[in-house]
Amino acid sequence: MDVIYLHRGLRFVWNAEKARTNSVKHAVTFEEACEVFFDPLYLSVDATEGDEMREAAIGVTIARRLLVVVHLVVEGNSIRIISARTATSQERRQYEDDI
Repeated sequence: MDVIYLHRGLRFVWNAEKARTNSVKHAVTFEEACEVFFDPLYLSVDATEGDEMREAAIGVTIARRLLVVVHLVVEGNSIRIISARTATSQERRQYEDDI
């Protein structure tokens, strides 16, 4: 079942079961993941897998955690979150080098 979540004027969508398993595996909720899109310095990188066009947003949350959020932009400009996790040291350097 899909969850629709409105945060600061943006519409986010995700699969409820995927959000639960992501939270258990990576200790990141999709609600927190939404905050990355409001980091004025967030970095967007290609995360295409197979023939599915995906993007990853790397940015900081209110709790000052640097996260990587894999997502798609879907109908009506909704952001569909696929996964979210803490950034690796390489992704942290990529983010910091871009600032």
